[in-house]
Amino acid sequence: MPSAAEVKALYRALLKEGRKFPNYNIREYVKRKTKEDFRAHKAEADASVVEQLWTKAKSEYEIAKRQAVVYGMYARCQRSIMDVPLQAVLQEQASSGPYGGK
Repeated sequence: MPSAAEVKALYRALLKEGRKFPNYNIREYVKRKTKEDFRAHKAEADASVVEQLWTKAKSEYEIAKRQAVVYGMYARCQRSIMDVPLQAVLQEQASSGPYGGK
């Protein structure tokens, strides 16, 4: 059975891997799914169930690592609007004027 420190380390590692995805939607999905899964089983005490959950979480971590690499290799160069800071968008709109022209 994994210790509390090992579980926390795996939780942090999954969140860290999720931040490596270039796509905003996938990053947020990995973050949300990780938090939901860990919180749902926070009070689990049965050793066999904890061991199964541990194995599942480790395999999902390995999948996330592989997928982050693949997505990084084939990611679009264009950033999502969700990745661009709001200040930059507002400055660009102000400089271009209404209807795309000055």
